[in-house]
Amino acid sequence: MQLDDHALSASAPRTADPRATAVLPPIVRDKPAATLLVDVERGTVVFANRLAVELAPGLHLPVSLHDWSLEAGLVTPDGAPLGAGEFSLADLAAGRPARGVAVTAARRSDESAAREAMWVVGVPLTDAPAPLTRQSLVILLPVREEEALRALQDRAGDLHARAAMASELSFTISDPHEPDDPLVWVNPAFERVTGYSSRDSVGRNCRFLQGPDTDRATIDRLREALRRGETFAETILNYRKDGTPFWNQVVISPVLDADGVITHHVGIQADVTERVELERARDEALDEARVTSERLQLLAEVVDALAHHLDYGDAVDALADVAVPALATWGFVTVTTDAGRIERIHIATTHPESSAAARILETEDISWLTRSPSVAAALSSESGYVAAPFPVDVANLPERTTPRQLDALQELGLGSALVVPLRARDRVIGVLCLVHESVDGFPRAVVDTAAHLGQRAGLALDNVRLYLREREAALTLQHSLLPEIPEVEGLDIAASYVPAVHRAQVGGDWFDVLPLPDGALGLAVGDVVGHDLRAAASMGQLRSVLRSYAWSGEHAGRVVAHLDELVRGLGMADISTCVYLRLEVTDEGADGTRRLTYSRAGHPTPLLRLPDGEVVALSGALSTPIGVTTLGEPAPQAEQLMPRGSVLVVYSDGLVERRDRSLREGIAELTRTFAEVPAGASAAEIRDELVERLVSERQEDDVCLLVVRIP
Repeated sequence: MQLDDHALSASAPRTADPRATAVLPPIVRDKPAATLLVDVERGTVVFANRLAVELAPGLHLPVSLHDWSLEAGLVTPDGAPLGAGEFSLADLAAGRPARGVAVTAARRSDESAAREAMWVVGVPLTDAPAPLTRQSLVILLPVREEEALRALQDRAGDLHARAAMASELSFTISDPHEPDDPLVWVNPAFERVTGYSSRDSVGRNCRFLQGPDTDRATIDRLREALRRGETFAETILNYRKDGTPFWNQVVISPVLDADGVITHHVGIQADVTERVELERARDEALDEARVTSERLQLLAEVVDALAHHLDYGDAVDALADVAVPALATWGFVTVTTDAGRIERIHIATTHPESSAAARILETEDISWLTRSPSVAAALSSESGYVAAPFPVDVANLPERTTPRQLDALQELGLGSALVVPLRARDRVIGVLCLVHESVDGFPRAVVDTAAHLGQRAGLALDNVRLYLREREAALTLQHSLLPEIPEVEGLDIAASYVPAVHRAQVGGDWFDVLPLPDGALGLAVGDVVGHDLRAAASMGQLRSVLRSYAWSGEHAGRVVAHLDELVRGLGMADISTCVYLRLEVTDEGADGTRRLTYSRAGHPTPLLRLPDGEVVALSGALSTPIGVTTLGEPAPQAEQLMPRGSVLVVYSDGLVERRDRSLREGIAELTRTFAEVPAGASAAEIRDELVERLVSERQEDDVCLLVVRIP
């Protein structure tokens, strides 16, 4: 058992013996040493202070001197284990040799390094009051403490010094043969620590040190240990004579006679208040750090859950599913419309068997919620409102619930509740309600966490709602700039625009299907750099300019060239890619074959699947993107026959390019997928199949896809 060094470093002993005073200050007060209390007759260590425990940490006392020496790894200067030569630790405890021997220990302590030269001296307490006469102190002191070591060696044979040293430990002796096991002797250190004099103490059971906050269970264990004749070791909250509390590290051991009969109880005590308070402060700091860490982790989980949901209802459900199980038995999140009407509620419970009751309260009449005074108070609260837990008013619930609602609430559990407003900027958009089965179910840490959660989650939910509104408006604008697909005789046409899921802005991707006056069909897909209103405006300008040149009947190369010239000349748009294709019936097209001419301004390769299933890449006619300065070279043009049963696919790069896949790899995957689509599939079915297989759930870029089929 460990005795704190404070017990061995108190103020100078109040003894009249000048020889003892000369020995004690450098040994006990100024130079803390590893110290053992030894039962010499039994050859056992019955007590060890902190420094001694650090030298032999793996033992439970009492333990034999031999085992302690082995665990500490005590070795003499010649490298032999202590005890292998002339003297053992038991010899030293008995005072042989009086001046001690040199050793090293295997481990370090706060006062010595591993294998640092030390001197071990035994101080038998032969002049101490009985039954301490068979006890001994074994002290291990670094050799570098020359002055203390010399004093210890010089006085090692002085019995008065030994008794004085013993007096620096707080000792008590009680007589179990007398009624109530009274104290029969206390030393001066006990008087100094407790404030009780020998006259106050002798004749009384030491329970007079107990007070209102002394742990009764510990006292019960003490009584039981003494009843069984066992050593008791514990730290107890005791009280001094003046009423001040202190933490008392106590070891009470039985003293046996030659027949094994208990004659006395010897108590060794140390005031460890400072150490306990430091440990408590450390534990409180660790608890606070743990609570803060758990709170931050929960807040991060909630924010992350909300960030992954673009549907407002799903975000509300995610908040309840993450927050409630971490903080309460059950609870719910409800949100309101701009007019203050409750529009959604989601209940989460930690008891799966109560899920049916939760669904009843969610999906049926929610009057139980609209009539709740605590919910109404939170929804109408002002900034600075502090939510506090309260016992559920079970008695008044029947007045504002139906019998079915009341049964469901009681099944979920009613004890205490905490209703936190979900505050977003300048208003409350809903509440987080936490319910615990117990009336005392919400510690302060949970209340604080819920308050933080209400602020963070409210703002996050409002951001989701604002994002969805902005995204809906942006998509409405985006789609208003895209054309309706016209009905074209002899052709099956389908198109799709898929916006990036993580953007609320409009983009620059576009497509066009334009029946021309000469009977040909103009097809275009383009992509303006950027995802903002400027890109959308540029997209609209490009589409209008391309339409005007295509309407004139110009071939594909001239249309792209005119488009590039006008854009660069007027500074109409940012850099963009574009492919324009002109599909027309040939003179020899009685079998349905059409001629396809095309020109690409930096745009990905269109694909043509022939009736036999072969997929041909229209990789010709490539020039620089629109808006990129060239040396006046004309836009190239290529031609490809498109027989009956062929399918043309034109797309923007969002369909094939991702962070984890290059453009080349994406086109290769599109080619394989396109080839696998059934031959009889319609244009709409082909479009849907390509979108399903190539567009990810969290698409990072807008996608335009145009499919033209000659049936």
